[in-house]
Amino acid sequence: MTSGHSSTAGHEYAYLDHDGPLAFAHRGGALHPDNQGLENSRAAFQTAIDLGYRYLETDVHVTRDGVVIAFHDETLDRTTTGTGVIADLPYAEVKEALIGGREPIATLGELFEAWPQARFNVDLKSVGAITPLVELLREHDAFDRVCVASFSESRIRRARALLGPTVATGLGPLAVAVLKFVPFRWLRARLLPPGVCAQIPLKAGPVELPTARFVRRAHDHGKHVHVWTVDDASTMHSLLDRGVDGLVTDRIDTLRDVLLERGQWKAAEA
Repeated sequence: MTSGHSSTAGHEYAYLDHDGPLAFAHRGGALHPDNQGLENSRAAFQTAIDLGYRYLETDVHVTRDGVVIAFHDETLDRTTTGTGVIADLPYAEVKEALIGGREPIATLGELFEAWPQARFNVDLKSVGAITPLVELLREHDAFDRVCVASFSESRIRRARALLGPTVATGLGPLAVAVLKFVPFRWLRARLLPPGVCAQIPLKAGPVELPTARFVRRAHDHGKHVHVWTVDDASTMHSLLDRGVDGLVTDRIDTLRDVLLERGQWKAAEA
């Protein structure tokens, strides 16, 4: 079943200017067979790019000397040959750690340069990364290429204040709660911040978030709805049928196949 892409949310932002649902490669597509153990590495992102992905999702941390790196954990221990808290380490030490024992940790600037056609959903993992990220975006003139998000209300508010109104930002958890639970449109309109998208999981505890009603409310306020992390085809179809605007997945092969089946896949230009 093919569902139309009905939202007009966020079209004033170049980041969201895309025909059809957005397909996000979560950490490059961490569960793709070629990416096992290589999440957030350049090799993983290259796999996504080779499949035709235009939107890459990554987390960012900052080293002790202010280098913004594409990495999920606050420590090196789980996925690399290194150890220690990233914020306490100089970049010279961090870059020696190998993801999966073979891939170096990429800086966000390196990703910008490697794939100038790509757009990045950037999850701020620490307050210390905010100012270096803003400076990096300015250095690379990448303001139109990113959506900055965070699960921390204070971090996303701080980032939004520094980035200004022209950079796409995600809604924090309080704004998501407003969309979900406040029944009156006029009150939601007063309470919602200027973020362009609600990036939400399937559930928050026992509460299902991306219902058809939630999607309608978000669209009514000009907001996109992006759902993470969705890895099975049946759930992908169900969410797309509800009109969600984007899916974040570790199984980039599966999402590509689903969108191809629905006639909604649009590969990035090489």
